[in-house]
Amino acid sequence: MMSRALHDMNMELNEKSVRNSQRDIYKHQLRLYLKEVQYRSELGQTFSFHDNGEFITKYLIHSNFMDSRVKVIKYSLGEFSPWAPLDQQLNVTPTSVPWKTMDNKIPRAQCSDNCLPGYRKMPIPGAQSCCYGCAPCAEGEISNKTDSVSCTRCSDMEWPNEKKNQCIGRKEEFLSYTKDLISVFISLVSVLFGLKTQLILGIFIKYRDSPIVRANNRSLSFLLLVSIKLSFLSVFLFLGRPVDITCMLRIITFGITFSIAVSSLLAKTIMVCVAFKATKPGSSWRKWLGVKLSNSVVLFCSSIQIIICMTWLAISPPFQELDIHTSPGTIIIQCNEGSAIGFYSVIGYMGLLAAVSFVLAFLARSLPDSFNEAKYITFSMLLFCSVWITMIPAYLSTKGKNTVCVEIFAILTSSAGLLACIFLPKCYIIQFRSEMNTKCHLLGNRQYRY
Repeated sequence: MMSRALHDMNMELNEKSVRNSQRDIYKHQLRLYLKEVQYRSELGQTFSFHDNGEFITKYLIHSNFMDSRVKVIKYSLGEFSPWAPLDQQLNVTPTSVPWKTMDNKIPRAQCSDNCLPGYRKMPIPGAQSCCYGCAPCAEGEISNKTDSVSCTRCSDMEWPNEKKNQCIGRKEEFLSYTKDLISVFISLVSVLFGLKTQLILGIFIKYRDSPIVRANNRSLSFLLLVSIKLSFLSVFLFLGRPVDITCMLRIITFGITFSIAVSSLLAKTIMVCVAFKATKPGSSWRKWLGVKLSNSVVLFCSSIQIIICMTWLAISPPFQELDIHTSPGTIIIQCNEGSAIGFYSVIGYMGLLAAVSFVLAFLARSLPDSFNEAKYITFSMLLFCSVWITMIPAYLSTKGKNTVCVEIFAILTSSAGLLACIFLPKCYIIQFRSEMNTKCHLLGNRQYRY
């Protein structure tokens, strides 16, 4: 390269000397020509200089190793190119290094193992930056690449898989017809009780002119049986995926049907008391006998419940709610009451009717046998109140489909209690003790007692 620079400088000075008759040579001029020289060797390697005078070439990296015979051996490990881009300057051939490991394997130049997907790097206090721990992603978060610095939170409708490296859709929870055997059982029980109620209604219609049916206000008995049947069938509104319309219907339906049922029992109890007082000679209670009083009681008491329900629907109706906080990885699809005041007003008013009916029936339990339905009303209201008082804390302490099961249990139990206490004794007399289903027998008992 020196000779090439001298040659180029000499050629240029010869041209100048011909024009200017000057041939002075200065050594500092050689540096300028040397910077411009580019030389390519026979092996194809190019040599040149940077503008700042640095030699552009690759530096070979060699290292001396001592073998087992204490003989120094020179190995070529790679090359260094200072003029290359930063990430391409050092080029080392690891396989050419005689590593002091088993089978000459390349040792790991890493302080910590890689953090797999589902984990994140966790700095170790006082350690180098290359030394770190691996912490699993927090609940609801994932990492989908190796050595993640942080984890990413899944959306509200998604949840991490078991490895926490992917967000998947949350599992939906509600009382399903296809996935929950309890739904099949509830459906069968509801249908069986509904058919049983229909059978009893048919018996009462067939024997509507019999003394045992007429003595206990048959119109109220028919209304009570219809409301009990509707209560059994209302259970189907609680099954399946809840939507806004079913959320509104399920609470309103059982609230109104039970209010009609309890109002019918209250009217029965009032009519028992009125009928007993009207039997006395010259009693002014006779004018209250008939269907007008009983129908008015049922209509008035039921209307109040209907007004409460309509007000509830108008102000803050029940709606479908997606609960993603109670159970990790699960969306609990349930009904939100909308207004707690509306919900407890419906339950409270129904409880008030049951309590009043229970007190009146209890006071009238010792009336003559022809009017002894008050005893059965007492038992039915006692069972009814016990079920719903027990239901309240169970309802408040459960979530999701467990809450629905509590409501269904309360509806089925209280409806079955009304059916059994009020109508089974009468059906037994109609079907198996026909001698007791006579006017003489009923009047005879009353005359015997008084």
